[in-house]
Amino acid sequence: MIAPRRFLPSISSLLALEAVDRLGSASAAAEELSLTQSAISRQLKAVEEQLGVTLIQRNQMRLHLTPAAREYVETARAALQQLAQASLKLKANPTGGSLNLSILPAFGMHWLAPRLQDFARRHPEVTVNLSTRLKPFDFVAEPFDAAIHFGQRDWAGVNYLPIMREEVLPVCAPALAQEASEHPDWLLNAPLLHLDTRPDAWEQWFAAQGITATGLRGMLFDQFSTMIQATIHGLGVALLPSYLVGQEFERGKLIPAWQGPPVNLGDYFLVWPQNRAESAPLASFRAWLLGLLTAPPA
Repeated sequence: MIAPRRFLPSISSLLALEAVDRLGSASAAAEELSLTQSAISRQLKAVEEQLGVTLIQRNQMRLHLTPAAREYVETARAALQQLAQASLKLKANPTGGSLNLSILPAFGMHWLAPRLQDFARRHPEVTVNLSTRLKPFDFVAEPFDAAIHFGQRDWAGVNYLPIMREEVLPVCAPALAQEASEHPDWLLNAPLLHLDTRPDAWEQWFAAQGITATGLRGMLFDQFSTMIQATIHGLGVALLPSYLVGQEFERGKLIPAWQGPPVNLGDYFLVWPQNRAESAPLASFRAWLLGLLTAPPA
């Protein structure tokens, strides 16, 4: 049940309050909201009278929210953002539902995107909206229904659907491989490339070979795509997922820097919040993904 009307200020009043809190003055809020300064003042007075609480402290030319009002406006800001996102979802797909999915760039581009056409064919009523996030986030603060997660089951408060294991191998440009040897310890002295979301990947890889390695340094990248290009141009040796380097091997732009077996450093999961009812679009996507993963090989 929704709270009584007397506890629900108008959206106009909440927008005015949020803008004043963020911008610090009625004139700035009025300019952003395309209102007059007096209209902003009326909205603020209206919400104070409705709630019976003083919300604004006036200090020379700036307006400040009281401590209690600052906490209140954070909740109001989140509610306004959720309402705006819901409106965008409705506008994007007025005949059905939409799924806001957070993806990892390389996995989303090379594994998920080629398969989404099948989901779209089977579920034309669902619009999938993709946005990139490189690290776990708060589902309360971010407008996502689900996310692709890499690593371990270390994201609190979510459900997990395992998608696939990721196996990595060291790769380099052919010219750099002239320094290679049959033992992986040659890589200790090679220029190593690192992904900032996996800062200890090389240490884990060396440990899998029975080699202790600490304090490894080298160029740092935020995405696999740029690291692959740097590797192709001979800037160093990179640990790359096997599903990303097949074409580069075929073209001769990259080769294994060592002939040992790939190493698993983590898994991909679909995750979604435990404390939220599962929407119909998410249920359809999860069922499709599960069917894709359990289908016999073609």
